[in-house]
Amino acid sequence: MARDTGEQLEWRVTGMDCGSCATKLRGAVERLPGVSGVEVAMMAERLRLDLDPQEGSVIAVEKTVRKLGFDLMARSDGSGTDRTPCCNATQIGSATATETPAWYRSGKGQLLLGTGFLLVLAWGIKLMASPTVGLWAFMLATLIGVAPIARRAFAMLRAGMPFTIEMLMSIAAIGALFIGAAEEAALVVFLFAVGEMLEGLAANKARDGIRALADLVPKTALVERGDVLEEVAADSLREGQIVVVRPGDRVPADGAVIDGVSGVDESPVTGESVPRLKEPGSEVFAGSVNAEAVLRVRVSRAAADNTISRIIRLVEEVESARAPTERFIDRFSRVYMPIVVGVALLVALVPPLGFGLDWNTWIYRALALLLIGCPCALVISVPAAIASALSAGARHGLLLKGGAVIEAAAGTTHVAFDKTGTLTCGRPQVTDIVVYYGSEDKLLELAAAVERESSHPLAEAICTRAADSGVDIPLAQEARAVPGKGASAKVGSIMITVGSPRFASETSVMTEAALAQAAKLESQGKTVVVLFSEEILYGLIALRDEPREDAADAVRALARMGITATMLTGDNARTAEAIAGHLGLDHHAELMPEDKVTALQALTQSAQVMMVGDGINDAPALATAQVGVAMGSGTDVALETADAAILRNRVSDVVGVIRLSRATLTNIRQNVAVALGLKGVFLVTSVLGMTGLWIAILADTGATVLVTLNALRLLSFKPSPASSDS
Repeated sequence: MARDTGEQLEWRVTGMDCGSCATKLRGAVERLPGVSGVEVAMMAERLRLDLDPQEGSVIAVEKTVRKLGFDLMARSDGSGTDRTPCCNATQIGSATATETPAWYRSGKGQLLLGTGFLLVLAWGIKLMASPTVGLWAFMLATLIGVAPIARRAFAMLRAGMPFTIEMLMSIAAIGALFIGAAEEAALVVFLFAVGEMLEGLAANKARDGIRALADLVPKTALVERGDVLEEVAADSLREGQIVVVRPGDRVPADGAVIDGVSGVDESPVTGESVPRLKEPGSEVFAGSVNAEAVLRVRVSRAAADNTISRIIRLVEEVESARAPTERFIDRFSRVYMPIVVGVALLVALVPPLGFGLDWNTWIYRALALLLIGCPCALVISVPAAIASALSAGARHGLLLKGGAVIEAAAGTTHVAFDKTGTLTCGRPQVTDIVVYYGSEDKLLELAAAVERESSHPLAEAICTRAADSGVDIPLAQEARAVPGKGASAKVGSIMITVGSPRFASETSVMTEAALAQAAKLESQGKTVVVLFSEEILYGLIALRDEPREDAADAVRALARMGITATMLTGDNARTAEAIAGHLGLDHHAELMPEDKVTALQALTQSAQVMMVGDGINDAPALATAQVGVAMGSGTDVALETADAAILRNRVSDVVGVIRLSRATLTNIRQNVAVALGLKGVFLVTSVLGMTGLWIAILADTGATVLVTLNALRLLSFKPSPASSDS
C-alpha cells in the first residue's frame, strides 16, 4: 500500500470513535522503532508520522494499527493512485470525502451482529434444552464474542497501555464466567458491541460537516480549449485555464470573472444568504452557485489551493490545537483509570478477606465497578463538542483554529477593532454633494472628467458615483496633478480644477459660506474636495470611508453581551471621532502599528481581548491580543494569519464567533457534568450491589452516546445574533 520514505507519512484510519481511540493509537504507534512526530486526529480520521526507514517500516506501522482493531488506507493524491507520503490539500479533501462503508460491513458492525446472533442462539438453546446446556451455550457465546475484544486488549497491553476499556471489558466478561454469571456476561458483551456501534455512528455524524464541505466542489468542469468546451475533472484544473460556468452550476475553482454578469450564491462557502453580483474582474469561490447567466472564469488557484480545500485543511488541522480543558481531561484520565482498577481490586478482596463476606458477590460488584469506571464519555466530551463547533462555524463563514481558540474567544471581555477595512468598507464613498452652480449631474460630470485617469481612491470614488448616477463623462485634455493640492484638466474650453478647500481658498471664487460648509463637513470626519474654474465655484463633494451596514448593530450586540468595544486606528482624530461616535464605541486615533500593539498590551493586562483586523496591516496587533480575528473573503492572510477568520466581511460575525464559542463551552460543561454525574451515581450503586454488570455497561455506553449527541447539537447552531440560540 505504501512505500518506505524519509518523508512524512499519512493514512486515513477508520474506527476511531472517541478521544480514547486516538490516545490508544498514538500510544501504540509512537513506541515503534523509527517512528516520531505522531499526530492522530480523530474527527479527520488521520494518522500522520515521521518514519526513519533505516529503523522502522511502513508494514510494521500498518500491522500495529490493524491489531488495535482499526482499518486504514493510504491517503489518495486525487489521481486515483494511493500514496502515503504527505501531504497536499487534494489528499485531505479527497480522503475526507471518501465514503464510509455501511455500518454492517465495518468491524464494529460485524461484532454487533455476531454477538447478537450468539446471544439469541444461546437463549434459544436454553429454552429448548436443560439449564446446564444453556449455561454452556452462554459461556461459549461469551468466549466467542469477547475474543476479538481481548485480542485488541492484549495488543494494547503489549504496546504499553494496560488500562483500556477493552481490557476492562475482557476481565469483566471472563470474570463473570468464573462466578457463574454466564448469561449476564454474554449480554454485557452484546451491549458493549451496541455501544461501540452507536459511538461509531455518532462520530460519523459529526464528520458529515467536513464531508459536506468537500462535496461542495463539483467533480467536473467545462474548460475552454479554443472554440471547444471540454469536460474535465475539476481537481485537474490549473491556474490560468478558462472555465465556463452555466446557470445552476457550481463554480469548479477559485477564479476571476472575465466575461458575463450574474448573481452568484456564495452561501455554501461563506454562509451569506443574499446572492452577490459578479461581473468582469469579480472574484468567485469554488463551490458557490451561479444563479442567473453564463460566466467565463479564469482559474486563479489549483484544486489543492481553492477556498474549500483550505477550509477543509484548516478544520482538520486544528484538532492538534487542543483546548486546555481537553488536555486536562487527558491527563486526568491517565490517572483515573489505574485508580478505578485499584478500587475495584480492593472491593473484590477487602470484604471477603477482612469481613468474611461472600467472594462471588464482591467479585461481581468489582467487575461492575470496572465497567462503569471507563472514562470514554469524559474523554470524548471536549473533542466532540469542539469538532461540531468547528464544522458549524465553517458552514457560516467562521473559521476558528482549534479548541484553544474557542476557549479563549468564549472568555472575551473586550473587542478591539481596526477601522479601515474592518469597521468601515475600506474605500471612500461620496456622501454629500453641495451645488453652487449648475446641477448635481453637471458637477459629477465635470469632476469625473478631471479625475478619470487618476488611480487615487478619492478620484475612483467620484468616478464610481458619476457612473452610478448615469451621467455621460466627457473627455478631458491637458490633465495634470498639483501634488498635495488636487488635479486640473481642460473640459471643453474650460480649465476645471478639483482640489482641497485650502487650495481653492487661494482663488477668488471660494466664498466664506463655502469655506464654512467645507469646515462643517470635515468636522464630521469627511474629506472635502472643491470643483472650480478661474471664474466659477461649481460646488463641494464630501467623501468618507463609511461604516459597514452592520457595524453599529454589532457594537450594540457586544454591549448586550457585556463586552466593551474599542476602535484603534491610524486615521486622524477628527475622522476617528466621527466614526466612533456614529457607532457608539471608544476610540484611539493616529496610532502607528507599534502604538496599536502598546494599546493592546495595556488592555490585555485587565481584560480578555479579541483583536479584529484585516489580517494584512494588523498582524502585530492580531498576535498581541489573546484572540486575533482576521476579516477577509477567502484571502490567504485571512485564513492563515490569525487565530480565527471571518469570510463574509461582516462585523456581526465577530459577535457570531463569541456566541459560538460560548455555546461550545456551555456544551462542554454539560458533557462533563453528564459523564461525571452518571459515573458517580453508578459507581456508588455498583459497590452497594444495586446495579449489575449489564446496567454498568449500559450506563457507560449511554453516557458516551448522550455526550456525543449533545455535542452534535452544535452542528445546527446559528451564530447570527438574530438567532435565539445561546
